Amino acid sequence: MTGRPEHAAAETGAEPRRGDRFVIPLLLVSAFVVILNETIMSVALPVLNRDLGIPVSTGQWLTSAFMLVMAVVIPVTGYLLQRFRLRQVFIAAMTLFSAGTLICFLAPGFTVLLLGRIVQAGGTAIMMPLLMTTVLNMVPADRRGRTMGNISIVMSVAPAVGPTLSGFILSALDWRWMFGIVLPIALLGLALGTAFIRNVTEPRPAAVDVLSVVVSAFAFGGLVYGFSGLGGEGHGTAAVPPWAAIAVGAAALVLFVGRQLRLQRDERALLDLRVFRSGAFTLSIVLVAVSFMALFGAIILLPVYIQNVLRYDTLVTGLVVLPGGLVMGLIAPLVGRLFDRYGPRPLVSPGAAVVALVLWGMTLLGPDTPLGYVVALHMTLSVGLGLMFTPLLTGALGSLRPELYSHGSAVVGTVQQLAGAAGTAMFVAVMSAVAAGRIGAGAEDVAAQAAGIHTAFQLGAVIGTLAFVATLFVRRAPAQREAPEGEQQPA
Repeated sequence: MTGRPEHAAAETGAEPRRGDRFVIPLLLVSAFVVILNETIMSVALPVLNRDLGIPVSTGQWLTSAFMLVMAVVIPVTGYLLQRFRLRQVFIAAMTLFSAGTLICFLAPGFTVLLLGRIVQAGGTAIMMPLLMTTVLNMVPADRRGRTMGNISIVMSVAPAVGPTLSGFILSALDWRWMFGIVLPIALLGLALGTAFIRNVTEPRPAAVDVLSVVVSAFAFGGLVYGFSGLGGEGHGTAAVPPWAAIAVGAAALVLFVGRQLRLQRDERALLDLRVFRSGAFTLSIVLVAVSFMALFGAIILLPVYIQNVLRYDTLVTGLVVLPGGLVMGLIAPLVGRLFDRYGPRPLVSPGAAVVALVLWGMTLLGPDTPLGYVVALHMTLSVGLGLMFTPLLTGALGSLRPELYSHGSAVVGTVQQLAGAAGTAMFVAVMSAVAAGRIGAGAEDVAAQAAGIHTAFQLGAVIGTLAFVATLFVRRAPAQREAPEGEQQPA
């Protein structure tokens, strides 16, 4: 026991040992499977509502509960990755995910299906922080961009493939096969990981602060629940009003931050907030949040637009968003190599400019817009986001000291969940309010929906333009050293 992760290979640029070459590819494949499952429900909810005989507001819990569990578990992963060995955490994550998938596949009704989704979410929440922390510990700094580019493939292609795969399965098979097809792949990943992944980090003894876990659950769970409620259907009948959940979450977040600031003095924080002492990390995280708001807003609004305004079915909807995800995945390795060579700003600023321009272009969408134009816009948006994700994530995490890698990864995962929920809520709330106003004024449903989508994308375009301005301040983070306690890393 060294009491800390083994960073020598990553810091010196030494080649990893031969057996270690299996670790990152296995984690990438496993992460792809679990993230694919996160979005596979997006076009399946109407089918599930009909087959299970449940209202839309009830069916929405299959997505909301998944996001809630993710929001509660991700902040705890910083502690888990320090306290336990890599192999132990991987086996736990994939066992949870596989068990949840099996429960969903065998579910006789809604209650058991919801339980399976909750168990799945527990494994999914652990996987991405586990992958990013492992990369930071194993990969030399001058090659991290390429490896993080591969992670960006997982983050972009898996969510795009999920709705398309779901559409294909539902057009030919029962909804249970959405899980039945994923299950053997998950079990294979678990078996291979158990056989080949060895421990490349050493844990250090740490006691979990139970109060921090409880407060974080109220903080992040309340915020995600509230934002999801604002962006969901039927939230007027929700057991807890969305605004009340957001208020409770915000108050709990203040308490959580205060407690972590006290606990981190004794190295006992559940989520070490010293990661924000790095100016490069803080700015990058803000831009990641804005990027995910734009991504999730587009993911939510485009299907609504394609189905409700252009009147296409779910399979066509899935096929429309598929090319964008594939393009983002294809350019990710190139972006990673360019980052290693040139740093973040030559990539992030053009990417943000493209995102802003596309969001302005989406304000022109109407009832007579050709479907090809929608596909082209989404693909271009994906290029812009692809130019941003890898440099921002790599630069943010690479700016930290090694002992903060696991906490930085947990912060990234938490911000992604909150930004996704907030982006969805913002876009959908604006769309719904404008559409309701137009219908109240006597407009037809299609015209009202189109007007709501137009206004929502206008708001997104303004935020995207502000994000572009912020990217002008992005710099390559300096090489990190293990600073003495309390010393602030340069921004």
